[in-house]
Amino acid sequence: MRYYVLSLLTLFIIPNCFALDFNVNMDEAKTIKAKKIEYNVKSEKIKTTGDTEITNTSGETVKSDNLEYDIKSESLKASGNTELINAAGQRIKSDDLTLTKDKKNIDTKNIELWLGSHVYVQAEKISRKDDITVAKYADFTACEGCDSYGSAWDIHANTVIHNETAKMLYFHNASFWVYYNNIPIFWLPYYEMPDPSVKYKTGFLSPSLNSTNGMGTQINIPFYINISDRHDLTTTLSYLTNENPLFQAEHRLNLNHSEFRTNASFTRNSESENRWHIFNNDKIELGENARAFVYIERTSDKTYLQKYGFYNYQPYLDSGAKLELFGQSSYVVADTHIFQELREPGRNQTYASGNILPNIRGVYQSDPFYKETYLTLSGDVLAVSGDNADSQRLIGEARIISPWTLWGGNRITLSAASRYDIYNFDKIKLQDNNELYSGVKSRFLPSGYVEWGLPLYSIKNDWTYIIEPRARLTVMQHDDKNSVFALNNDSAGRFLSDNTLFSDNRYSGYDVWENGSFVDYGARWAAFNKNHNIEVFLGQTYDINTSSDKDFNDNGFRNGFSDYVGRIAYSRNYFQIASRFRVDREDFDLSHIENSLYLGKNGNYITLGHIWDTQPIDIYSNEDKDTHEFTAGAGLRITKRINVRESVVYNAYEHIIQRHSGGIYYEHPCYYFSLEYQRDNAERRDYVGNTTFQFKFGISIDGKHY
Repeated sequence: MRYYVLSLLTLFIIPNCFALDFNVNMDEAKTIKAKKIEYNVKSEKIKTTGDTEITNTSGETVKSDNLEYDIKSESLKASGNTELINAAGQRIKSDDLTLTKDKKNIDTKNIELWLGSHVYVQAEKISRKDDITVAKYADFTACEGCDSYGSAWDIHANTVIHNETAKMLYFHNASFWVYYNNIPIFWLPYYEMPDPSVKYKTGFLSPSLNSTNGMGTQINIPFYINISDRHDLTTTLSYLTNENPLFQAEHRLNLNHSEFRTNASFTRNSESENRWHIFNNDKIELGENARAFVYIERTSDKTYLQKYGFYNYQPYLDSGAKLELFGQSSYVVADTHIFQELREPGRNQTYASGNILPNIRGVYQSDPFYKETYLTLSGDVLAVSGDNADSQRLIGEARIISPWTLWGGNRITLSAASRYDIYNFDKIKLQDNNELYSGVKSRFLPSGYVEWGLPLYSIKNDWTYIIEPRARLTVMQHDDKNSVFALNNDSAGRFLSDNTLFSDNRYSGYDVWENGSFVDYGARWAAFNKNHNIEVFLGQTYDINTSSDKDFNDNGFRNGFSDYVGRIAYSRNYFQIASRFRVDREDFDLSHIENSLYLGKNGNYITLGHIWDTQPIDIYSNEDKDTHEFTAGAGLRITKRINVRESVVYNAYEHIIQRHSGGIYYEHPCYYFSLEYQRDNAERRDYVGNTTFQFKFGISIDGKHY
């Protein structure tokens, strides 16, 4: 008889009331409990009495005081306390429940539904016909149990209708309350929203409010358009009280192996100027060994991004495309770049210009052919075009690298390289004169180095100590002709630091190359244990072939010796401090220092930063102007949900606060809001920095922001 009951009960499926997905499959029943089970042959009804509970292997459970199944009509009645729980944890509780054969019609009273972790519906009576569920005198919230004070918000309505096909909830005579009927907010005769099963739904999103740079108050009204599960669009109309409206759009498309992102804006301002921007970033996977990128950054003018709040202090915009091909021991990258300069030229300073169309780089690394010795082959093709000047270059290099570990832990690395450059110039200014040059230039750059290191360590108690002296001799040809070369293909600055020490070429670009041999040397000391990490490094370089080209950038070289460079760092759990510096080798005066500090835990933090430099950072600058800047930031977690953050940038050279920003942020499981401000003291053309504010508010359903 019990087997017969199980086979008959496989027919019932609890309908999708208010997006509740419940399916009890009795063929997979794991347990069935009841005080009494009866079968009436005449009426063809099966009855269970007293504490009935059925659980299947999928983790779905039916609990009821009494169950009655009508075999003829294939309908189910549950009386008394009834509860249905599906594998996802969704639950229905009711006093009585009637379910028809086609699983389309349901009738019950005093029902409670938990549709998600915090999504809850309570109603005095609920009925269902076909795909329409009607609840009378219902309460709905997506914040059940989120707060010890009660639900953060509830919607009370005389009637709530759920359309399963449209996946929509319709509220009639609805009022919005917060914290269990304590505070009424507003009343609406009619209101509708997607049901909680809907991941994406076309409609308006929460608006935001902010002040602007001289254009009054800005009210942002976003509208979300769902095209598919992988494709959507958000358009935003921004109303400005003292300027014409601003239109924004954000487009997203995800494919199996690709993703496409576009942000854009447009306005025609009160002076009849069309101002706009477009940022695009696409990534396309082309198989296991190739991928492509397309990126666009463009704006109508130099100050639009800053004035309308899209500016992120970037000095220029970069548009182009990139193709990457890679194998087990080789790769090829081809990319193009079209730049848009946003900086204003200084009195004695200009910026490198030109577009890269294209740049192709390839590297191949062989397997070790003797011990750990291996060969690398690389090539670089670059074309730069702009400002009525063009150049193309072809660089090829072959390098052998042979690392060895000898007695006593000594590490020796030997390397030899041969590089050949061919340049074609059209109206290019060279380093040694102001006349424009057109023609072909070439150069041969052989080089090699031998590097030695001896890492020594000891362990005492729970500390590990390491000291590693290191030295490197780099040998290059010394030829004055190599100092007279192109100036503007790439950055030609040389800023000696702990990072550029032990490098083949201490200039930051390809075109200006080291001329002559030099020696780098230094030592690193470190100590660490489970909670602490300390590091100290100090080094220097000596140029064997001193010449005037070493001093053109006032970079700390005198009589072949450089200034001392180094770093000090310490970290422990929630505390980190670091300093990088350059010290004059004769009088030990600081000529460059960067400091950073972080102290924080669990949302409470303090950050401090400082940079001071007495030298210009590139050869385009003839201006003897120090860089002296402080940065500071702080965050305070006032409560578990309330955070306050602040950041400041102070220009000590000009004695002004360059910019500062901050805000208060409240994050509740069911809603969130923030109030942020930013003060910018920059002045550029039609942009005069001032203080702006932005307010955001939104609700959360099961942890998702809307």
